[in-house]
Amino acid sequence: MLRNRENQILLLVMGSISLSAIVIAAFISSVTAALVIIVSVLLTGTAVLFTKRRYYELEKLSVYLREISSGQASLDPRDNQEGELSILKNDIYKVTRMLSEHRSLLQRDKLQLTDAISDISHQLKTPITSMTVMADLLSAPDLPPLKRTEFTHHIRIQLERIDWLVSSLLKLAKMEAGTIPFKKDRIHMGTLIEKALEPVMIPMDIKGQTVSITGDDNVSFAGDFRWTAEAVINILKNGVEHTPEGGAITITFSDNVLYTEIVIADNGEGIPKEDLPYIFKRFYKGKNANEGSIGIGLAMAHSIIASQNGVIDVTSGSGRGTEFRIKFYKHVI
Repeated sequence: MLRNRENQILLLVMGSISLSAIVIAAFISSVTAALVIIVSVLLTGTAVLFTKRRYYELEKLSVYLREISSGQASLDPRDNQEGELSILKNDIYKVTRMLSEHRSLLQRDKLQLTDAISDISHQLKTPITSMTVMADLLSAPDLPPLKRTEFTHHIRIQLERIDWLVSSLLKLAKMEAGTIPFKKDRIHMGTLIEKALEPVMIPMDIKGQTVSITGDDNVSFAGDFRWTAEAVINILKNGVEHTPEGGAITITFSDNVLYTEIVIADNGEGIPKEDLPYIFKRFYKGKNANEGSIGIGLAMAHSIIASQNGVIDVTSGSGRGTEFRIKFYKHVI
């Protein structure tokens, strides 16, 4: 403490003042001089004690900060008292809690990245292995032309699957990172439904399925047309895949003061109760999933809708169809 230059100056000034007071008091009387000496000693001692106590508290804070930097984020230096030092302790505690939360978020992001890389590796392994086998077979000189054409066709299909998977994963990663600037255009619901139905009309015709659309042509909401259409397409694809031949899909949309709603329902096989909590999880495949399903379409639809101040709920059960209910709220909730 005495090595500190500020303390040296303080003691020098107090000593000089005390010595001057003692000299002046000595000219008055010896009793006055004695009193001045006693008072000077008491004041100097008190100042030293308070300074020492303050340095002790600062040393405790220094130890606390060193422990925080080593990863012990559960420590609490607050003493719930008044004064500048207590305010400093509270501010340090707030900063350390904030840093601790950031550290937890970074750790969570690191785990999510590890899981994503693992999932991608798993999803790419199957088509790559398949293409490797077929490429080896194509190298055989005595391979019949018909088989060569068949293997080439399968390799192209697998390449298209890989391209779709990588593209979808990049979109998901951008959405989860919050780097996609969603537009706030006025979207007419009828136009959106027409756009979303285009990619599924041929599969529906092949399976003899029907679609009915009910809603007011004036219904609209603020959002990104392209991304919202992609979310609805993924939900419609799910309905087409799990609805039998001759089945029906209904689309209903409406509007009120709180939100704009789209309801997409089918009369297909439905989703088992135990699968419902996980259908929006990336790469999750339920009991009724098709063999070629990857489990990314509904996860993407959920991310797109959630990124536009919307929510999506599902009601379903084995053998009684599935209903997706999408709500785009007009105000932040």
